[in-house]
This record gives sequence, structure tokens and C-alpha cells, in this order.
Amino acid sequence: MIQRLRSAGVCRMLAVSLEGVQSLGPTTAVGIVDASLLEERNIHYESNNRRDGLWKPLVGQRDMRWPVLLEQVSQTKRHYGTQSSGSTGLVEDFRRYIAPCMQLSRIEKPIGTWLLAWPCFWSIGLAAPHGGPIDVYTLGLFGMGAILLRGSGCTVNDMWDSDFDKKVERTASRPLAAGTVTHRQALAWLGLQLSAGLGILLQLNETSQLLGVASLPFVIAYPLMKRITGWPQAFLGLTINWGAFMGWAAVHGSCSWEIVGPLYASGVFWTLVYDTIYAHQDTRDDVKAGVKSTALTFGERTKPMLWGFAACNIASMAVAGVMADCHGPFFIGMTAAAAQLAWQIQTVNLTNPEDCARKFKSNWWYGCSIFAGIVADKLLS
Repeated sequence: MIQRLRSAGVCRMLAVSLEGVQSLGPTTAVGIVDASLLEERNIHYESNNRRDGLWKPLVGQRDMRWPVLLEQVSQTKRHYGTQSSGSTGLVEDFRRYIAPCMQLSRIEKPIGTWLLAWPCFWSIGLAAPHGGPIDVYTLGLFGMGAILLRGSGCTVNDMWDSDFDKKVERTASRPLAAGTVTHRQALAWLGLQLSAGLGILLQLNETSQLLGVASLPFVIAYPLMKRITGWPQAFLGLTINWGAFMGWAAVHGSCSWEIVGPLYASGVFWTLVYDTIYAHQDTRDDVKAGVKSTALTFGERTKPMLWGFAACNIASMAVAGVMADCHGPFFIGMTAAAAQLAWQIQTVNLTNPEDCARKFKSNWWYGCSIFAGIVADKLLS
């Protein structure tokens, strides 16, 4: 009984703070809000009154929804917090705008950046002289470039696909689909990322710069491919593995096509494996939204197709290694990568979205195995 009265009293206090906050003033209002947020943990909910995923508090107002009330309190605190402290307001504004933009770039999901960076790292490693170290500075530039280019690609993708994303459960919470970022804000964020990427590109030689500019049409056009063809993953492979050309050019000022050509092809086949697995997460929603993918194109033939792509991937990587005069350590790393790829294909449950996501993320180990083999080969040869 005492707890019920306490809960009702807290909620009446919140109601006062919300309805009369203008007259109370910012300091008093913020104090009330702070107290209410501390008391929130002590509110007891009726275990049998769950409806639409929300709980009702034990108060007299039967239709009051606690999460809605908390959101109103939070908004009130933010409003008066920015008035009471200029520095706090600037920090709050920064967090409010930058957090959705970071989400737009998928900063919280680094696997995509790694998948873009590995072909660059492989190429830079293969371009290094035998017996000498790999250029760490160039690796760093390409690593930062991968973060920015991946963020730009995701931003462009979401700008194209915001209407589709609303219809897919996994993507409905993305900032543009959820409405936390406007298209104008997304465009400004894209411009900022591309400007920073240009700064990195200008640190490279002229050949690398030209190759970098040549990749932009692929980045911009990729989101359209899922509307045009049942093989958008192949176009993604052509886009995301472009670093196989740029890494070698950054070291030597030109491309040795007999090496970077097979390396690029290997990356494309690798992308067809991991992104087809990834696409199987959304097959039902993709059908409803009218989005195309290799997962839908292959259907029941997916695993045989994946085995074929994996074979082409390893064969192309072996050719690149032979042409680059690699030795045992490289092929040991390649064998480990082949085993990891085979494990993915053999064990993935294509009807289980969670397992598809796990297998997709496991491709970090594939890329790492290849790179470790290259580094060991250069240092020990």
C-alpha cells in the first residue's frame, strides 16, 4: 500500500513538472526531472497488464503510458538543460546530431570497414619487397580511407533505399528510415565524409588518385543495382575490392596487372560468397519490398553456387600469389583462409538470420589469414 502511494506521488510530481514547468523555472524543473529519473527504477509494474509491449504504472490514470511520460520528461530536461548551461547545451546538440550520423555510417558495425580494407592491405603487402617490412604509413592511410569510404557508401545506400528500408525489419531502425536524420542532413554528412576522404586521397600518388576517383561511380551506382539485376552482390564485389588496384599503385606508382587482376577477381568471388550469405537474412522482406539479390536469384541452389565462388576465389588468389613470387607462408595463410570459407559454406543455416549474420562477420578471419600469410612471406623470404 505504501509503495502504491509512493508510486502515485512520484507520477503526480512528474505531472506537475510537465504541466507547470514554464512557471517553475529551469533550475527547479531540471531538479524535478532528475528526481523522477532516479525514482523510475522503484516503480512497480502490474505483471498482468502488458499491452502493445508497454507497461502501465500503478496509478489512478489508467491510460497513462510510462515510456511516453519518460520521453516527455527527457525532452523537458534537454530543453531546460541547454538553457541553464551553454557548454552543456552545445555538447547535447552535438550528441543529438552526430550520433544518428555515426549510425548512418555504420560505425558501430566495423565488419563492413574490414571487408573494404582487406583487399587494400593484401595489395599493399604483396607490393612490399621480399625481406622488407610492409609500409605501415600506407596501411594507415588506407585504413582511414576505408572507414570514410565505407561510411560514404552506407550513407548513399540509405539515401537511395530509405523507402525500402522502412519495409525491412532489420533496416527499419536506420536513421533515414526511422526519421532521425533528414535527407538534407544525410547529404551534408556525405559531403563531410567525402571531403575527409579527399584529404587522404591527396596524400597518395597520382595513379592512386585517379583510381580512387574512378571508384566513385561504382559507389554511387551500387544501391541502384538491387532494383535492376538479380546479381547486385556481383556489383558490390566490383566496388568493394577496388583497393586491390589502389594498394599496389600507392606503393609502385602503377599497377602490375598480372598480380592485381587475379587479386581483384579473388576479392569479387569472395564478396559473392559472404554477401549472398548476408542477403539470406532478408529474403522474405526483400520479396515484399521488391528488392533483388543473389539470395533470391539462387534460391535452393545457393550452396552449390557458393562452393563454385569459393573455388574461383582460392584459385584466383593462388594465381596472384604465384605471380607475386610468394612462397610457403603465403600459401599456408591461403589454406587457412580456404578452410575458413569452407566452414562457412558447410555450416551456415541459410534459413536462420542470426546464423547468417554470424557467418558474415566471421569473414574477418578469412581476410586476416590472407594478410598474415602475406606478411609472414615477406618477412621470412
